[in-house]
Amino acid sequence: MTEAKTSLKRTLVGKVVSDKRAKTVTVLIERRVKHPIYDKIVIKSSKYHAHDENGEYKLGDVIEITESRPLSKTKNWVATRLVQKAAAV
Repeated sequence: MTEAKTSLKRTLVGKVVSDKRAKTVTVLIERRVKHPIYDKIVIKSSKYHAHDENGEYKLGDVIEITESRPLSKTKNWVATRLVQKAAAV
């Protein structure tokens, strides 16, 4: 019996805000959380550096990133798939 093994690695979906570095994209992750005191929905954001071996993801693309081993001082995520292509201006 072969069963599909579920990955223990975290995955996040966010927008590429910078593709200027070699083999690296900067991804902005936004999440909506309720403020503990004021009960208002607040948008919190975090930026992650993700490894992009072939330089295929461009500014404005929505991509999925997956946790990996540390690849550099600031980079421990890998860009795994394109969710939505950036709109042509």
